[in-house]
Amino acid sequence: MTETEIIDLVREAIWLTIKVGTPVMLIGLIVGVLIALVQALTQIQEMTLVFVPKILAMFVGLFFLLPFMTMTLIEFMQRIADRIVGVN
Repeated sequence: MTETEIIDLVREAIWLTIKVGTPVMLIGLIVGVLIALVQALTQIQEMTLVFVPKILAMFVGLFFLLPFMTMTLIEFMQRIADRIVGVN
C-alpha cells in the first residue's frame, strides 16, 4: 500500500466513526437538553433525572440503529479485506 492509500483508508475510518457514532450521540444530546429544560422550568436538581433517561434513550437508539451500524462496519471491513487480498 502506498502512502496515499493509507491516508485514504484512515480518512475513511475516521468518517465511518463519525457516521456510526453521531446518531447515538445526537439522541443523548437531545434528551439531555430536554431534561435540562424541564429541570430549569421546575427547579428540580436531581442528578439521576439526567442520567437515567439519557442512558435509556441511547440504549433504545442503539437497539434500532444497530443493524445500520453493523452493515456499515461490515462493508468497511470487506473493503479493507479486499485491499489486503489485492482484489481492488
